[in-house]
Amino acid sequence: MQIVSKLPDVGTTIFTVMSSLAQQYNAVNLGQGFPDFMMSEELIALVNKAMQDGHNQYAHMNGLPLLRERLAEKIEKLYQTSVDPDTQITVTPGGTYAIYTALTTVLQPGDEVIVFEPAYDSYIPNIEVNGAKAVRISLRFPDYSIPWEEVQSKVNSKTKMIMINTPHNPTGAVLSSDDIEQLRKTVSGTNIFILSDEVYEHLIYDGILHQSILRYPDLLERSFVCFSFGKTYHCTGWKLGYCISPASIMKEFRKVHQFNCFSCDTPKQVALAVYLQREEAYLSLPKLLQQKRDYFRNLMKATPFKGIPSHGSYFECYSYAHFSEEKDTEFAIRLTKEFGVTAIPVSVFYKEGEDHKVLRFCFAKQESTLEKAVERLVKLT
Repeated sequence: MQIVSKLPDVGTTIFTVMSSLAQQYNAVNLGQGFPDFMMSEELIALVNKAMQDGHNQYAHMNGLPLLRERLAEKIEKLYQTSVDPDTQITVTPGGTYAIYTALTTVLQPGDEVIVFEPAYDSYIPNIEVNGAKAVRISLRFPDYSIPWEEVQSKVNSKTKMIMINTPHNPTGAVLSSDDIEQLRKTVSGTNIFILSDEVYEHLIYDGILHQSILRYPDLLERSFVCFSFGKTYHCTGWKLGYCISPASIMKEFRKVHQFNCFSCDTPKQVALAVYLQREEAYLSLPKLLQQKRDYFRNLMKATPFKGIPSHGSYFECYSYAHFSEEKDTEFAIRLTKEFGVTAIPVSVFYKEGEDHKVLRFCFAKQESTLEKAVERLVKLT
């Protein structure tokens, strides 16, 4: 039997490759973005209670109604935007699923989507599997800012969507109010959709305001905005997220959703509906994760790496260009095998493998994990 692949250039993800290497060489894994510290015991107990109370059958296709109501309340408080929980919010099995479903909802063969590289690894395959074309634009190195003049030059009659991601994975860069103005200028008077990946909405540091599309009604009316409970509550393995869009667009999103997963894990939704009332659980995240970032950043001063400052996400990037000419993929493998620390080479977030000699490290770890990693990295000197 022969299959004509819809993704002929796609193999095993770098995260699987590097995590397997980390296990094989007993390396400290600062590659994949997941915490190694415990999530809330209260939230775990709430899930257990939900199961014991019998909440084990299908939830509503669009998400548990109470959970959607609580999300709408949260959005109102954080972003001063009114969102209808019945018609504008859909709970999804993870943020990546929400992104895929949004793309599948609007894309037709031949459409173009503007994507900024380095890009989260699902974006371009999600576009291509729908028969559309990713128009790739490189963020300016080393601050990873958006070259808006180039964006505006690439917009044409085939442009169906612009994808943005703030805080940004893999670099930790964040959008400013000036970026929002440029985005507004770019889409004004067009039929271009926006997909805003905001899974790290609460992981933003240095007192910077998160520029959520939810703050801007004129942009929200053409947008899919995607979020992750896993990133917010340190439970990435739960694979729960949600998407917000105008009712007319969400109606089409749900047509795809209902025939893909139909509904999501019920007891976890019941628990989250209760736990969302604990506002301090997400409002305290910037301080908690910034402390980890700063701790790791200070430790890394003892290594030969040069930091590229992160202002959000789980990640900070570090350059080694001043002491090695190795390809970043080869350097990352050698770092795992010879020094016992696993990171992700940033070139894998570019379709053509653009290599600035930069590695991405995840600092969402216990202090002891970060210390162990840096104890090994200093041996590079």
